Formats: sequence, structure tokens, C-alpha cells
Amino acid sequence: MKRILGIALTMVTAATQVQAQEYVDLHYTFNKGEQFELEQKSRSETYMTINGAQQRTTRDYNNVIIIDVKDVNPGKAVLSFYYKDLKFNFNAKNTNIAVDAKGPESTEPFQAGLKQILKKPFTVELTSTGIITKIDGLDDLLDSAESAFTNLKKDEQAAYKKLMKDQFGTDAFRSWLEQLLVMYPAHGIKTGTQWEENVPMRGGLVGSVDLYWNLQTWDAQTAKVGGTAKIKTDKVQMLTLDDDIKATAEIGGSTQSQYLINRSSGLPNICVQNMELNGSYKYKANRAKGFKKDIDVPVKIITNASYKIKQMK
Repeated sequence: MKRILGIALTMVTAATQVQAQEYVDLHYTFNKGEQFELEQKSRSETYMTINGAQQRTTRDYNNVIIIDVKDVNPGKAVLSFYYKDLKFNFNAKNTNIAVDAKGPESTEPFQAGLKQILKKPFTVELTSTGIITKIDGLDDLLDSAESAFTNLKKDEQAAYKKLMKDQFGTDAFRSWLEQLLVMYPAHGIKTGTQWEENVPMRGGLVGSVDLYWNLQTWDAQTAKVGGTAKIKTDKVQMLTLDDDIKATAEIGGSTQSQYLINRSSGLPNICVQNMELNGSYKYKANRAKGFKKDIDVPVKIITNASYKIKQMK
């Protein structure tokens, strides 16, 4: 009888262990002094049709960012970010900018501006579930970098400052980071679980981003997570576009992401993202800009990006 009871208890214990192993707790875990290197390669193409003529704008990023763990507190960490390498290419109708912040001296003012933010740290406060609660110091770096444009004409200064803020300012950086880092649920999950969060669009467009993730597989070291970001602009919010054009935007679409998560830190070892947005701007009448009445401007935005994060120490 005792033997039978012992076997039964063993079977119950084994079943409980198997059930417990079905669930995994994903979160961000850092130790003070750790360092990570993030490599970004991405290309964004924007197509707009204005009065029957198509315009194409491309943006290419090839950057390396160092992340140092500065402080760790219960439930959150303070991470220091700085650009180790910063390469940016921008090609539009009247503008062609190719910048390597570590490259030789150039007559391109934007290179001088980006050189001033190279290797200068700013901080990000991140909770253990992946919520960004604060970014400090980045806009101050950009304000200092604007000294590179002081010898330009006022309209050129304004254009370069806007380009700098739109591409590298706090809102743009936070928006990018919120879609790169998975926001984890506060409880354990199992394969097939889906969870979601909502964040506002930041930077140039105004609207909302619904973020969805699902756990595909996991083991002791890694977890594979799929992600979808559904993006929709606020169609009545007034925007200021390039060349000081006033417009509203009715644009929507999605980003598809695949993550290979390092369970030790919670950071993705690898992330691949593909985004497509479609819709239109409504340019407001402005005789000075050549628009006698409001015009609809169809727009399509395609972005392909890959990221690698490795621990350096």
C-alpha cells in the first residue's frame, strides 16, 4: 500500500513539474556594469504622388549603439546609450545627404552635426516589463549639435534642425525603441500566448500603435517571439511637413517583427522588421507653396530593418 501511494505521489509531482515547465517568465534583467552592443541596419522608402508626379524619399541607417547598465533598482534599470558608429543617407527630390559621423571632414553640415552626438551618452529608464518611463539628455545633445548649422541661411538652418529632430530626437528614438523592445506581460506565459500594449505615435505623425506579440517557442536560453504593430494616424490632427507644409494624414498599416530573445537579459539577440503603411496626406491650401486649394497626396511607406544585440561584458 505504501509503495502504491509512493508511486502515486511521484506521478503527481512529475505532472506538476511538467505543468510548471510549460510556463516561462520573460522580463528584462540587468546587472550594473554590463554592456551591450546594438547594430542597426534599416532602409525606409516613402513614395508620394503630388499633382500626378511621384516623389521618392529614402532614409538609410547603419548604426552601432553601445548600451551600458548604469543602475539597477527593483523593477527597473537605467541604461546609458551612445552612438559608436553613425551612418545616415537621406535622398529626396532636392536633397542628397550621405553622412558617416566617423568619416573624414566633409562640407556636408549634417555630418558635422551628427559628429557632435557621436559617443555622447544619454539615458533610458526601462522597467522589467519593457516600459520606457524616461529618456534624458538626448534633446540636449541635439540642441548642442545645432551649432554646426549656425553659418547657414535661416531657412537652411530650420530644415537641418527639423531633419535632425525628426530622425534622431527623443520622440523619434523612443518610437523606434518601443517597437524594437518587446513589452512583456507581468506573469508567466506559455507557447501560443498572445499579449498586447498600446502606445502613441511619436515624432512626425500623430496617432496610435497597437502592439501585439505571441510566444512561438522557448528553451532555457532563448525564446522566439512574433510581433505585429498596427499603426493608424489621427486624420484630423494638423501636421507640419517638410518645406513648412501644413497637412492632415490618414495613413495606416502594420509592422511585422520576428525576435530571438536572450532570456538572460530579455533583449533580442536578433530582430527583423518589415513595415508597410498606405494612405494619404491632405495638403492645406497655401498659395505660397503652389496649392490654391486642399489637395490629396497619396503616400506609401516601406521600411525593412534588422537588428543584432550582443553582450560585450
